[in-house]
Amino acid sequence: MNDQTALFVKMALDGWNGQNKRLTDLVNKLSDEQLLAETAPGRNTGIYLLGHLIAVSDGLLPLLGFGQRFYPEWEQVFLRNPDNSGLPKPGITELRTALVKVNAELDAHFAKMQPADWLAKHTTVSAEDFAKEPHRNKLNVLLSRTAHTAYHLGQMVYLG
Repeated sequence: MNDQTALFVKMALDGWNGQNKRLTDLVNKLSDEQLLAETAPGRNTGIYLLGHLIAVSDGLLPLLGFGQRFYPEWEQVFLRNPDNSGLPKPGITELRTALVKVNAELDAHFAKMQPADWLAKHTTVSAEDFAKEPHRNKLNVLLSRTAHTAYHLGQMVYLG
């Protein structure tokens, strides 16, 4: 790999880390009552969006080949069903703790990766498909998840 690849990886990681810091700072600033509120009338609650973002980040662990999810049961609550599904949600304290835990685990794995590792396929793309579509790599996953976090963070700022 060349220095340009390392630069692109650093830029992507800086974006990821920046969005996660903004999310963590916002979650730490908001009260439990604020997180229980809807971001706008008839829209998702802060607790749902927080759980959703944690579940998506937790899903990066197997997707990037780092191991199993910490909270596989949250997929049903936060990814496969809407906020008003009636499914029981974890408490806010548990969600706040999970945010830190999942991000720390991802950070530890990211720190061990070399620039070339980011251009490898993720676990849900076959070798055959990856040969035809090399953009389906781990770096592209990180970029899409960073944008996803930024989108929902933009909704959550209305809670404050």
